[in-house]
Amino acid sequence: MPHDSTSAFYDNNAEIYASRARSLPKQKLDAFLARLAPGAAILELGCGGGHDSAYMLSQGFNVTPTDGSPELAKQAEARIGRQVKVMLFEDLNAEAAFDGVWAEASLLHVPRSDLPDVFARIRRTLRTDGILHASFKAGEAEGHDGFGRYYNYPSADWLSTLLTAGDWRNLAVEESDGGGYDGKPTRWLTVSAQR
Repeated sequence: MPHDSTSAFYDNNAEIYASRARSLPKQKLDAFLARLAPGAAILELGCGGGHDSAYMLSQGFNVTPTDGSPELAKQAEARIGRQVKVMLFEDLNAEAAFDGVWAEASLLHVPRSDLPDVFARIRRTLRTDGILHASFKAGEAEGHDGFGRYYNYPSADWLSTLLTAGDWRNLAVEESDGGGYDGKPTRWLTVSAQR
């Protein structure tokens, strides 16, 4: 999260953000986990308060939770009872280490110009046939929300073109309506792709 106002929001509001009432994206999680072998190694990018990692761990998966905010990482550690690595997306350097990468509402903070590199890093960290799940707030141009957080706001076509150029296979981008922390109606893009 190179944008200071985005980082500052998560560090300054970590406890409130992590303890908010949030519906677990169980349907998405179950669909993602169903494509992986039991006990598969999963990297969570941007684990926030740790809710999704806690669920994946409860299902017997080997989860490595990470977050760019040191304060949010502390909140997640308290929830899941294990270390959360503080790491920015651009610092991801693992090679063929994971069967799946779960990035629910996290890569949406990556500047558009940096997304090709971040997707390439994610692809390298996945084993052959590894699965990526990522979600984005849909839009047509970069911008900030009312809390000062940066969003890349891509369109489905823009994301598909980017991932196709990055050699991802079995790419699917689904659109749905939902909400977010700001309480506003949100059009979401959910990406599923395979290395």
